[in-house]
Amino acid sequence: MKVGLADTTFSKFDYAPVVMKVLNASKPKVYVQRYTVPGIKDLPVACKKLFKNGCDIVIACGMVGRAPIDKQCSHEASLGMQMVQISEAKHILEVFVHSDEAKDDKELAKICEDRAKKHAQNALMLLFDQKEMQKRAGTGRRQGRPDAGKLKVD
Repeated sequence: MKVGLADTTFSKFDYAPVVMKVLNASKPKVYVQRYTVPGIKDLPVACKKLFKNGCDIVIACGMVGRAPIDKQCSHEASLGMQMVQISEAKHILEVFVHSDEAKDDKELAKICEDRAKKHAQNALMLLFDQKEMQKRAGTGRRQGRPDAGKLKVD
């Protein structure tokens, strides 16, 4: 299996080492192809190129600035990636972290690392272990923050 990793130079965090660590530890082994672009709105084309190069799934990593225009660009990029997913009938796991999710750079880096790690694990489950993914349905899993947990209804 081949996993695509799309990332940006705009991001203030390098997601690749985190994603690669998870993917390189995978059994069965996966081949990873990385494609780096300038900004978040370039990610849909990067994902499309990775699929055209034989990737079975893509992990798209980007960082969203604090300004309203940054949030709009993130939304547009997300819509573009949804179109690519539909046209290719393959998953793109969106690892976007918004700069205003944290109070400082240290907390932001922890969120980036956790989200990247968990989405890399999700990619492997989507490729190789759908039963494990199904076990997690309805359990309030999160990427970047602690899990929300299941609803408590007594």
